[in-house]
Amino acid sequence: MVSIGTYQRVDVTDAAAVLLRELTQQHGPLMFHQSGGCCDGSSPMCYPVGMFITGPSDVLLGTVDISLRAPDPSTGSGVEGSPIEVYMSESQFEYWKYTHLTIDVVEGRGAGFSVEGPTGKRFLIRSRMLNDAELAYFGLVSG
Repeated sequence: MVSIGTYQRVDVTDAAAVLLRELTQQHGPLMFHQSGGCCDGSSPMCYPVGMFITGPSDVLLGTVDISLRAPDPSTGSGVEGSPIEVYMSESQFEYWKYTHLTIDVVEGRGAGFSVEGPTGKRFLIRSRMLNDAELAYFGLVSG
């Protein structure tokens, strides 16, 4: 996503932002760690900040903005939300560094460790290859 002349590696759909605002009200500030498999497949796992400890082998991909982008019709103003950090293990990042990730939400039960579990919804990743401008911005092309 292009934002004020910079490129982002991660974004969030409006539907996911709605759920994240609700979960933030329930659990406080949140963060994501993009899972690499095993018990939880390759789902983006959402945790209250402090419940999942990142380490030196985790890469901060960026933050997603969960603020209401259009004014709320009932109040006429936007809804603020804290940006949510998104991490991935360094070894997994080597495979995904050429992709842009968008966190979305669908109906269904996901992994039991992620905070959306009881809602009957689950987060998932939609990915696309970075375009030429993004590849250059992130230093992923030689020349």
